[in-house]
Amino acid sequence: MEKYDILIKNCQVLNPDMTVSSTCSVGIKDSWIKKIGPTDELMADSSASEIIDGKGKLVMPGMVDGHTHTCQQLLRGRVADEYPMVWTRFLVPFESNLQPEDSYISGLLACLEMIKSGTTAFADSGGVHMDRVADAVIESGMRAAIAKSTMDMGNAITGAMKETANEAIENTKKLYQKYQGAGDGRVDIWFAIRQVMTCSRELIAMVGESAKEFHTGIHAHLCEHKDEVSFCLQNYKKRPAEFLEEMGILGPNLLTAHNVMLSDHDIALMAERGVKMIHCPRANLSNHGFPKAPQILEAGASLGLGCDGAAPSNLDIFDEMKVLRYAMMAYWGLPSFNPVVMTCPTLLKMASQGGANALGHGDILGSVEEGKKADLILLNIDQPHITPSQNLVNTIVDAANGHDVTDSIINGKIVMKNREVLTLDEERIRFEAEKHMNDIIKRAY
Repeated sequence: MEKYDILIKNCQVLNPDMTVSSTCSVGIKDSWIKKIGPTDELMADSSASEIIDGKGKLVMPGMVDGHTHTCQQLLRGRVADEYPMVWTRFLVPFESNLQPEDSYISGLLACLEMIKSGTTAFADSGGVHMDRVADAVIESGMRAAIAKSTMDMGNAITGAMKETANEAIENTKKLYQKYQGAGDGRVDIWFAIRQVMTCSRELIAMVGESAKEFHTGIHAHLCEHKDEVSFCLQNYKKRPAEFLEEMGILGPNLLTAHNVMLSDHDIALMAERGVKMIHCPRANLSNHGFPKAPQILEAGASLGLGCDGAAPSNLDIFDEMKVLRYAMMAYWGLPSFNPVVMTCPTLLKMASQGGANALGHGDILGSVEEGKKADLILLNIDQPHITPSQNLVNTIVDAANGHDVTDSIINGKIVMKNREVLTLDEERIRFEAEKHMNDIIKRAY
């Protein structure tokens, strides 16, 4: 008789091909999905330490936020309806004034929000006190690829955010040595290139060398806006992607965020090098424009979704799917009368498998399959805005949201059950977050 840690019974499963299974059960053991099969078969031939009733629920891969800023959580509501430059007027003063405990509370609040909206893993492009963010991730039970923001150029960059190239690399190495593999393997430490306008050639070269030395990833903002492209053309006579290619940075371990101002040549080059791309639909549409998502996918590149932090909105990947779907239909689909330019199954794959690929774990995350890690969410589909449905996958993308997620399992552990997060004290975190937010405002502005 098989002994499972968790058995989800009488559920439906979102299959890797984006179809939905008939009623079945899922057995989880030692952090892995051990068995998916008929309920009678699993119940008759096994036992479990914990049984979750999956009736009326769909088991899905956890959403993966491929680009976020957990240290900007306490900026929520501040940057909407503001004139440029938001970066220099709000983000830099705010992040420069964060203390270690601010980053910890901000990280806890971000993890809490992500868990409650169905996200099980994320890639953080970094702030100053990322050791405290790592502490928050470990405590929450989430999975994350964490980078320390690295910048050594730019007149607007002040305080602890600006370091020498050597300082930036050494500080990331210290973070790696302390936290790589922490939380039962849930934490990865990456190197970062905040953006080409704020990182010197020397720093970028050192990031590439260090990432190879430590066999880890690189997180970079890329082609987010036209000023970045103009900067590269003026200073390097190359577009940003071409410049990073020259520097030896383009490769399978590079995650690039935003990817709005890409030329067709950029897309082909990045796809050929296996770069993992992330779109942040709401952030991009409100500031930079429409990305070439259909062309990126057509080129065979891996593409995922990110929320870009909670400063302008929230951390719900379900919302990002909806926004990108209709943006792509309006911008690319309607002019060419192509109603399938961005399909619902494609978006669900981006939100799960695309993000898993970006984190460097596409082989063990991103789909519900035997032999993959048990990073799963349960979606309550027994609701009037979801069922009955003639196509459940389409309805999930168009109608479901993070509030429909009832349970979350990460690395084979239940972190949320019946909407209650088991790993974090929600009331305390929200209370502490408000106190810290008010203190930061007094210091920063």
